[in-house]
Amino acid sequence: MKLLIVEDQPKTGQYLRQGLSEAGFNAELVANGTTGQHLALTGDYSLLILDVMLPGRDGWQILQAVRSAGLEIPVL
Repeated sequence: MKLLIVEDQPKTGQYLRQGLSEAGFNAELVANGTTGQHLALTGDYSLLILDVMLPGRDGWQILQAVRSAGLEIPVL
């Protein structure tokens, strides 16, 4: 299962990525909303984990773009 984590706090992002990787997930981490939105729209992810307050685009804007594109990826 391929996951995208969009989190700008390095320690939090690494903690999530490491824990999910150890649990057998393929977790990709990015630290800004602009890159996160691009990957969410173009990648083949099974789950998105979005921070709300991000540089570039916030988590709500990313979610809106994903839903507007017709993608029904689960989001935390």
